[in-house]
Parts: sequence; structure tokens; C-alpha cells
Amino acid sequence: MFIDIPSELEAALIDRFLPPWELDGSFLAQSTMEEYRTELTATPRFEETAPTLRHALTGEGGGYAVLRLGNLAKALGTGDRLRRLATAFAAEVAVPFSPFPRWPLWKDIGVKVDKDPGRSSGIGYNAFHMDLVNATRPPEYTTLLCVRPDPLGGGPSILSDAYAAVARLSEDSRALLAETAYNYGTFFDLFGVGEEYKPFPILDGSDPGEGFVRFTAKMLERSQLGQAHADAARELAEELVRGQVSFMLQPGDYLIVNQRRFLHGREALHSGQETVPGADRRLLLQLFLRARAGDGSAA
Repeated sequence: MFIDIPSELEAALIDRFLPPWELDGSFLAQSTMEEYRTELTATPRFEETAPTLRHALTGEGGGYAVLRLGNLAKALGTGDRLRRLATAFAAEVAVPFSPFPRWPLWKDIGVKVDKDPGRSSGIGYNAFHMDLVNATRPPEYTTLLCVRPDPLGGGPSILSDAYAAVARLSEDSRALLAETAYNYGTFFDLFGVGEEYKPFPILDGSDPGEGFVRFTAKMLERSQLGQAHADAARELAEELVRGQVSFMLQPGDYLIVNQRRFLHGREALHSGQETVPGADRRLLLQLFLRARAGDGSAA
């Protein structure tokens, strides 16, 4: 769902200066969240925009939202002021945090032509996945703020309803995906996401529509899987592609994905990235969110 910011709210936010955030460990401090909420609720039409955002993420049939902050990005730039506003909106959904102690709250995802093309910072197809798939408590939400799209016109975001894809699978495939037989990635120097989960089931909920769909298409190439389990995961990958939606993020677009409902990825960037100066290449900023205790999205 794309959510436009009402013009009255945009105008008020341009004139509002949110203070720098403070952290409690790797989490946004409660005092900062309260301060941001006080500031935002004093602006016109915010109280109707925030519920719309939450409903898009957790309401029936929902699971992702793109908050259109482009006009704010034009007025404020893409530096601290825009990041504080995006952080304040994120805090209306859940608690912002960084699982990587070596990184700040927001993590840059730029383009590196010499890296694995399939990685988030690569130039190739980034297949469907959930972030931190091998953690016992992965972030309930992953978010991406677009600073610059690919200047050559490639790299649209892709999203797919994980539960809908699972529902289209055969009963035998679902049974295989519910077995603790899958693994992917390494696990070190992480904060706030529990312990390493290895091996894990792709379907870790007791009932359909519950729990995470712990899937990354990269496990098909980089994990040792038995034939039956690999075939079931490959069938899921095909269904995710069949049900995907895609769109190009524009400067200031803020994508928020409920990882309990949707998986995400990215089409390949346009060829010729090596001809684009590094400072002009696609740039996204990533922020993770932890659902509050008692939230229906919490574990």
C-alpha cells in the first residue's frame, strides 16, 4: 500500500525540528520515542496517517507499506532531518533498533560492483528472502528508505505474500517445509535477535498464517539440503515469484515490510553500473523494528 502524506502534514513537518535520537543499547530510547510522538501528534492530520500506516502493515490482507516522503526529502534533503522523521514514523509501528552493534541505527545499503551480485549491495537479482532468517527472534519489520534510486532505471523492489504462496503449495510440500531441515548464513556479533537457529523449519508456526516463513532463496544454492526438502523450497520460491508485486522506489519513499507476512527482494540493477560514479549510485538506508510486547506481530 502506498501512503501519501497529507499536504497539511507535510507543511507542518517541514517546519518541525525533531531532536537527535538517543539509544538504549541498540534500541531507540523510550524517551526519544515519547518525544517524537509528542512532536508528531501536535501536527495536523498525523493522527489519521499513523493508523493508516499501522493498518497497512497488520490489517487483513496487509503486510507492507510505502510512506511517500518525497516532498519532505526535497524540502529537507536526505540527511539527519529526514532520517529523524522516518525514525519517528517507524516508532509508531514498533521499536527501531540495530541488530549490528558495529553499525549505527540506520545502515547504508549502497552499490558495490565488485561484490556478490545477489547481495543487497550487489548489482544483480536479490531473490526473495527475510532478513536475519537464522535468528531465533528476527526483526518483525525491515524497512528501507530510498535516498537515490538506480540512475540507470533498474532495481525495482519486489514483494510477495508469504502466506499466500504457502497456501498454494501441496500438502506434502508444506509438511516438508515445516521440518527442521533448513539452514543459511552465519551468525555472529548480533544484538537483540536471540540465538542462532540452525537448522530451522521454513514454516515455524503451529498453524497456517502464524509464525515466520523463514525463507531465503539463497539457501537453494548455498545450503546442503536433501532432494525432497530442496524441491519443496524451490516450489515455494516459484510461488513467491508468481505472486510478486514490484515497484520502483523514488527518493524519499519509505518501505516498511512486516516480515511475518511478506518476503522481499530486488530485481537486478540496470547494466552499466561501473560507469556510474559511486556517489551517484542507488542508495537505500535500512532500519529494523522490534514489535512491542503484546503487539499481535510480536513473537
